[in-house]
Amino acid sequence: MCIINPRVDFAFKKLFGSEENKDLLISLINAIVTEVDQVVDLELRNPYNVADYLADKMSILDIKACDAKGRWFNVEMQIGQDLDFDKRAMYYWSKLVTDQLSEGMMFRELKKTISINILDFNVVPNREEFHNRYRIMNVATGQDDQLHDVFELHYVELRKFKKSYDEVVTALDRWSTFLTRAHEIKREHIPQQLQQDQIIKAISSVDRMFDEDERSIYGVRMQALADVASKIASAKEEGMQKGMHKGMQKGMRKGREEGRDSAVASMVQKAFQSGLNHEVIAEMFDLPLDQVKAYLSS
Repeated sequence: MCIINPRVDFAFKKLFGSEENKDLLISLINAIVTEVDQVVDLELRNPYNVADYLADKMSILDIKACDAKGRWFNVEMQIGQDLDFDKRAMYYWSKLVTDQLSEGMMFRELKKTISINILDFNVVPNREEFHNRYRIMNVATGQDDQLHDVFELHYVELRKFKKSYDEVVTALDRWSTFLTRAHEIKREHIPQQLQQDQIIKAISSVDRMFDEDERSIYGVRMQALADVASKIASAKEEGMQKGMHKGMQKGMRKGREEGRDSAVASMVQKAFQSGLNHEVIAEMFDLPLDQVKAYLSS
C-alpha cells in the first residue's frame, strides 16, 4: 500500500513533473483531453526541483509543459478546498497564455492553452460528472466556436469519482482510481483493471521517489494541510455556535416583545435537554439565573 499520498501537491509535482516520469504526465493528460489534443511528447517548463521548493520558488506546485505542436498545458493538483478556485484557475490559465508572448512577438503566435485542474473537493455545482470540460461557445448557437479555440479548461473532481474497480473502464478512470485509492493498492496485487504500464509504474514509484529530506518536506506539507483543515472545521463549528446563539437571542427578544413567555420557556428547556447547564443557558438567553430555574421547574 502506498504510504505517500499522491494527491498532496508536493508528491504530485514530483511524480508527474519530473523528467524521468514524463510518460506518466503524458498518460494523465491524454486521459483527460480529447482525441484531437492527444500528446506524443512534452517539454517540461518548470520541472520538479527540490532546491526551488526550499528556496520558496515553487509555492504553486503546478506543472507547466509544452508539446511538439506548441500547445501549452498547465496541470495542477489541489487538495485543500479553495472557495475561489474557479477564479484562480482562470487567472493561471490566462497567465500561461500571456507568458507565451515575448517582446516583439505577434498575437497570432499564441498557441492553444489547456488548463487541467485535479481537485480533492467539489467546485462545479449541479453536476454529478467528475470530469467537466469548458471552452468558449457561441451563446446564440450553444456550440463551440472555433474562432476562439485557444482556451480549454478541465476540472477533475475526485470527490465525485465513485466507481468501483469493476466499473473502471477508461484511462481517466484508472488514474482517478490510483489517485483516490493509492493507500489501499498493494504493489504485489495490483487490480486487473489497473494493469497498465504507466499506472503500474506510478504505483511502484510513489513510495520510493522521496529521499530522507524530501520525506521531511512531505511531512511538513501534510501537517500544514491538516492544520488548515482543522482551522476550517473549527471556524465552521464556531460559526454554527454563534449562529445558534444569535438565533436563540433573537427568538428570546421576539418572545418577550410578543409576550409569549411559553415559547421562551420551551427554548430554555430544549437547551437544557441538549446538555447545557443553568449558567450557560442564562448567559445564552441573557436571563437571570433564577428565571432559568423557574422555566425549568415549570
